[in-house]
Amino acid sequence: MSNPINVAVVDDHPLFREGVIQVIRGSKFFRVVGEGATADDAACIAKSQKPDIFLLDINMPGGGIQAAREIARVCPSVKTIMLTVSEREEHFAQALQAGVRGYVLKGVSGAELLNALYVVARGQSYVTPGLVARFLTLLKRPRPAPAANNPVADLKQREKQILDHVARGLTNKEIGNHFAISEKTVKHYMTIIMQKLHARNRMEAVALHRKTSESAVPVDELPLAECLDERV
Repeated sequence: MSNPINVAVVDDHPLFREGVIQVIRGSKFFRVVGEGATADDAACIAKSQKPDIFLLDINMPGGGIQAAREIARVCPSVKTIMLTVSEREEHFAQALQAGVRGYVLKGVSGAELLNALYVVARGQSYVTPGLVARFLTLLKRPRPAPAANNPVADLKQREKQILDHVARGLTNKEIGNHFAISEKTVKHYMTIIMQKLHARNRMEAVALHRKTSESAVPVDELPLAECLDERV
């Protein structure tokens, strides 16, 4: 990466915020361009600085979910990550609906936080691996049979195969190698899949796939080297 990725950090706990900023400044790949404590601060930073990525806290004044929605409205190109203590399923679902690209628990290592920033900066979605496993367990609870208008069921066979491999944690390159197609073709498939499922990102598409699939396979953490090459 020739130019640093611009990051803004908004959290109402000054000591924690400063610690996160120090971690980010310790990497040559990132540059902190703004910090704040409230949803209003986030909106102002989005308009004035237009960072590449926002780190937001769900429980900050004004609400991190609301801040993510406002950022998506005024600066749709800006990506958001929730850095939070909340492991509540409803918060995770609300974050997805707000267009959040990452969901990371506070207490992660500095290396994992930087990895999450890398992944999201390259157009991927990132969730703390242990949290994914917990939410997938919740999604396995008894549920009624899929409705006839289930959007996943309406996907073409190859589209279902591509989505299934994404849900298994494979990268675009690995999927392309498996099906003997180009990485660009895999990205094209994923664009079509997300449009059909009305998903904002791969994470939403995988979550919907999990809800409608009887054979759930845990999503592994994406390798950093591969994530840096992903775009969709």
